[in-house]
Amino acid sequence: MRRVLMVIPLLAIAACSSSTPSDMPDDVAAQFEQLETAVQEWSDAGTIAEAHAAAEASRNLVMGPGGPLYGDADGDGVIAGESELGLLPGDAGEPGLVHDPAVNPCVERDVLGGSWERPQARWAEVIDAIGAWTETNNTFPSLASHPQRVVGWATLTLATDDLDTALEYAGHAQLHVDVTRAAYEDCDA
Repeated sequence: MRRVLMVIPLLAIAACSSSTPSDMPDDVAAQFEQLETAVQEWSDAGTIAEAHAAAEASRNLVMGPGGPLYGDADGDGVIAGESELGLLPGDAGEPGLVHDPAVNPCVERDVLGGSWERPQARWAEVIDAIGAWTETNNTFPSLASHPQRVVGWATLTLATDDLDTALEYAGHAQLHVDVTRAAYEDCDA
């Protein structure tokens, strides 16, 4: 009798759990998982060096080697988040893993944030938003692409030596990672 009672809750759990269908291509999913891990490590950082390394990885995974801020930003001799391609196109039009046209309208709106016909201009918007950002003037909502906003928060983290501030920025980055995932898995548009 005890076995039957144990099996019933397990069957109920199995019936209730399901894999969320996703429009995310496998190559995007693999790099996105790395991004999610990097942002989680950033959120869990116990030192500013750990936060910097995770923010660098996050930024590099979004930008790829064609991005204007790609590289060893924390100066530790390692390119955290090193990848052949970024999620988004490079500055000179190098392809990104997220393709245009997008797999659905939510990816077009929230991940790509519109056309990448002029990628240099799209990355210039990020650089300008980072330069204009202040504690009383959050310029990142002007960026249509949520992964580009992750780049902004990562860049601010790399510029601070305060762990509490870095952890706060990680929380903002996590929101944009969540929106990016939802664009693939929960698109109702």
